[in-house]
Amino acid sequence: MSWTDLTATDLVPLPVVLPLLAAGLALVFARRPRVQRVVSVVALAGVLAVGIALLVLTDDRTLVVDVGNWAAPIGIDLVADRLSALMVTVSSFVLLCVLLYSLAQGVSEEAEEETESIPVSIYHPTYLVLAAGVCNAFLAGDLFNLYVGFEILLAASYVLLTLGGTGERIRAGSIYVVVALLSSIVFLIAIALTYAATGTVNLAQLSERLPDVEPGTRLAIQLLLLLAFGIKAAMFPVSAWLPDSYPTAPAPVTAVFAGLLTKVGVYAILRTQTLLFPTDPRIDQGLMWVALLTMLVGILGAVAQDDIKRLLSFTLVSHIGYMLFGIALATQPGTAAAIFYVVHHITVQTALFLVVGLVELRGGSTSLDRLGGLAKLAPGLAILFFIPAMNLAGIPPLSGFLGKVGLVEDGVRTGGFLAYTLVVGSVVTSLLTLYAIVKAWNKAFWQEAPQEIETDARVPRGMVVPTGALVAFGLALTVFAGPLYSYADRAAAALRDGSYVEAVFPDGHDRGVGESNETIPKAGAPAGPASAVDTGEGTP
Repeated sequence: MSWTDLTATDLVPLPVVLPLLAAGLALVFARRPRVQRVVSVVALAGVLAVGIALLVLTDDRTLVVDVGNWAAPIGIDLVADRLSALMVTVSSFVLLCVLLYSLAQGVSEEAEEETESIPVSIYHPTYLVLAAGVCNAFLAGDLFNLYVGFEILLAASYVLLTLGGTGERIRAGSIYVVVALLSSIVFLIAIALTYAATGTVNLAQLSERLPDVEPGTRLAIQLLLLLAFGIKAAMFPVSAWLPDSYPTAPAPVTAVFAGLLTKVGVYAILRTQTLLFPTDPRIDQGLMWVALLTMLVGILGAVAQDDIKRLLSFTLVSHIGYMLFGIALATQPGTAAAIFYVVHHITVQTALFLVVGLVELRGGSTSLDRLGGLAKLAPGLAILFFIPAMNLAGIPPLSGFLGKVGLVEDGVRTGGFLAYTLVVGSVVTSLLTLYAIVKAWNKAFWQEAPQEIETDARVPRGMVVPTGALVAFGLALTVFAGPLYSYADRAAAALRDGSYVEAVFPDGHDRGVGESNETIPKAGAPAGPASAVDTGEGTP
């Protein structure tokens, strides 16, 4: 194994290891909040750097690390391909921006002011554990490790959701944890059924064994996994929990939840549908109906809201439908458009929730009936809201428009009643999104305020800078849409070309328990516990 390959594969566990180590250090320095802040920022900056490196390295290979030198299928695999590297990079950037925002806002100090039972030290380690859970889910090479990632998210997100211990937050947290536990139970049942039917939970091995499973059992496994991941992704009809859970949390917590947690569920659906169940017209048609209902029900809920946080929470549900649209088309262009839209939505939705936090600080409320005249009082804040809001609505030539055009084009290309219905539904949803956003803009920023707003309230610069960085990143997605869309297209192609399986099993066959863990390297791919397989594109 060359030094270069060793360095590349050694990067794969770092997005999980770095936040966990930093969480431990944050607990050690529980009585030194400044040190905690430095540790948290450095750790997430390190994860971002690793994510960027993986983004480059995985463009011509898939990197695999056998944890503890136990090769698959016995051991745990962490797998970094184009899709997982892209998700880790975007997620770590968002996590870092939200952390910087929260440091300026003083979330942990605010929690201690509300209740003495919560120490300042709880925020940073919990946030870092959340980051580790997100990255672990993206890099997991087997169903059980994916389950572990979800459970890490559940534990950390419940703590963050209930920061401050107020009655409203406890009630919202209770709803969230009950729904999450239900999803986890369904996921565990799916894992048990999968192992009973195939003898493995390794994703690469499952892709080779599931086609031989009895069709009824295979369908049951697929439906259980879709239900488990669909609850986490907040797809209709299991999305009612989200608008009641997210808006009660502090602004940075709501932002990171809205931007990332549902996308982990979408990622799981995307990964399993393309790798484990690549061809099943019945499920694809069912997903189309689910995508349509998710879009329409979500956006109708948004139109009816008079609070910006709840309005954005319903648009979050609605736009999950666009991602499901791309997955349900089951084509490379549709999958590429879905990947592009996931990246766009993570950035824009997070930015909007951070801006709403600034609106609440400046205007004293998020209720549209109590806000007004903010464009005159805080023109910079008005611009920060307007840009991502128009991006979310899909105004040309912004990235939201480009992602929707990709989905609509592939829907028209695919043809058929359901595809055309989804195309119409996506256009209607986009128009209603624009209506809801314009209504919020008009009431909060343009119309006169129904009551006097304190003009001496000032927004800390430390909160504006990371918000501006996310807004700018959303604009960068438009400027560099060509390279990003090309990368998404290559990622979509790699999801179906078998390179994932070849990377995990470089000897070219499905190893069973008791067989040798020695591997025969492919051309340009090293043998051993850590390997990198050339995907056939880019420079090897």
